[in-house]
Amino acid sequence: MSAFTDESLLIETTTGTVRGAHDGPTHRWLGIPYAADPVGELRLRSPQPHPAWDGVRDALEFGNVAPQHASKIIPLPVGLHIAEDCLSLNIWAPDREDGDTRARPVMLWIHGGAYFIGFAAQAVYDGRSLAEHGDVVVVTINYRLGALGFLDFSSFGDETHVFDSNLGLRDIIAALEWVRDNIAAFGGDPEDVTLFGESAGGGCVTTLMTSPKAAGLFHKAIAQSSPASSVYGTERATIVAGDYLDLIVVQHDKAKTVLREMDATTLAASTAKLLSHVATTAPGTVAFAPVVDGDIVTDYPINIFRTGGAARIPLLIGTNHDEASLFKMMKSPLMPISEAAIHEMFEQVSAESPELAQMEGQITAVYKDYPKQKGAMEISRDAGFRMPSIWVAEAHSRFAPTFMYRFDTATPLMKLLGIGASHATELPYVFGNLPDKVRNKDISFKLGGLREAHEISARMQAHWLAFVGSSDPSTPDGAWPRYDETTRATLIINTKDVVENDPEGEIRRAWGEGVIGFK
Repeated sequence: MSAFTDESLLIETTTGTVRGAHDGPTHRWLGIPYAADPVGELRLRSPQPHPAWDGVRDALEFGNVAPQHASKIIPLPVGLHIAEDCLSLNIWAPDREDGDTRARPVMLWIHGGAYFIGFAAQAVYDGRSLAEHGDVVVVTINYRLGALGFLDFSSFGDETHVFDSNLGLRDIIAALEWVRDNIAAFGGDPEDVTLFGESAGGGCVTTLMTSPKAAGLFHKAIAQSSPASSVYGTERATIVAGDYLDLIVVQHDKAKTVLREMDATTLAASTAKLLSHVATTAPGTVAFAPVVDGDIVTDYPINIFRTGGAARIPLLIGTNHDEASLFKMMKSPLMPISEAAIHEMFEQVSAESPELAQMEGQITAVYKDYPKQKGAMEISRDAGFRMPSIWVAEAHSRFAPTFMYRFDTATPLMKLLGIGASHATELPYVFGNLPDKVRNKDISFKLGGLREAHEISARMQAHWLAFVGSSDPSTPDGAWPRYDETTRATLIINTKDVVENDPEGEIRRAWGEGVIGFK
């Protein structure tokens, strides 16, 4: 039966009818717009409802990719285009037999990419495996990135030329509202939505858990490698936005008109330069990030977690053992991985918060490989990902069920190369999208490990799906106790999963009780 004769693939949404397609034992709808195209006067403004359409809209191909700097790291698949009209989502749902009216849990994925690159159509984010094995509805989204999504130009506008803040976060909220209003028609339960994401996507998850604008729109959260403390105040955000204007040679007093006149591709072209500029002049910070604007983000998220102001929903959170090795391999300045850069990071933190002036020696002393690069990478990993995730977990555990993991899995080749369980390497395990056999492009399995990887992926998916279904990631094959400040139970995901209490506790204690980061 084709998509043009199968009525189960025709779904009525609040803006019109969409036609999907069969994808194995699942149904799939691609490129559904969840908000109006953010072009013209809507550029740098909050997302608006998408106009309704007549007839049937085919949802058979992925939507446009958000404007971004072209990257060899994430190549654009054939047939996809980069364009400003990018606010779309994709849905995978299990096939339903006649009479099956169950409302299934929903998983909404936020992709990573340092808030300036990435897209939902990346093959690793294909939602079919999760939908098929978990009996869940999977949603993946595109949202505005880089200069158009995570720079704060609000201070460069005026009453006539208004620029809104945190546009990428506002897009995600709009997508969650679309899911609330429409997902039941696809077999999903709008009252059982798990928001999950990795890296910048994980940062969006932890930030939105503290946002009053997102309250009630999701009911569980999974944050993978969240840079939870990389959220900055308006002063820093304004300086970075000004630096960007200087890079694209726009006078600050002209920005209010020029930013809406320039081509989106031109605006995206300088984002990588800004990323490098910020990372080298202020090691440990990122150019693109959420900002405390008093509206979407009312305070630094970790502050809100510590006062119990975050959404009191179940949280699964964790990091990878060797996060920083990816950035070394890419020769990216995004994470400081040298003694000089680590020292400069602590110097700048101390300049902002003099009470932290003695922390550098206290922290670096417990890293046995410092000042060698290996030790610097471990410090950078912990500053950017591990400690922020621990700070979130320990605070949230006082108010809601919290579960923590550390992903230690690495293929034989990745171990040999010293890369290990690097940033983002858990993604194909979570989505169940590992290769079925070793091909030329599957470099990481050249020395074996694929069968073992599939076994780890099956366990990992089972944990994630158990959490989505019951708010507890324990499975019949593996208990996963809650994280709390007494035991600090953490699931170590590897060839054999084990629970460790307070892994690397000496390092955790060296960082102290306060949050060490930039304002």
